[in-house]
Amino acid sequence: MPRSRPKVYAHRRHKKVLKFTKGQFGSRHRLFRRANEAMLKSLFYAFRDRRNRKRDFRRLWITRVNAAARLNGLSYSKFVHGLKLANVQVDRKVLADLAVRDAAAFSKLADLAKAQLA
Repeated sequence: MPRSRPKVYAHRRHKKVLKFTKGQFGSRHRLFRRANEAMLKSLFYAFRDRRNRKRDFRRLWITRVNAAARLNGLSYSKFVHGLKLANVQVDRKVLADLAVRDAAAFSKLADLAKAQLA
């Protein structure tokens, strides 16, 4: 019996990979082997950076809350500790949003944290 070769499936797979790497530079979108390497690397980066995005946003929120807290005479750690003592359960994303959009509400929270620390 003659050996069967993966004609249709391989062609379909190659087309899929080349379509995925459309827009890449040079041989990374023309040659299957280079395109496959580029595709695997890009999928790895996408998976890794979905997790890193969460880390980066948390750092951004903490920086914004720290800046707003210092305008109200508190450090970030004292501000968060005061809120914890006051049983205020607001996450850093919402605190950062308040710091940017509603300074009056943030200063009320800062006063509440100061009162709990004193």
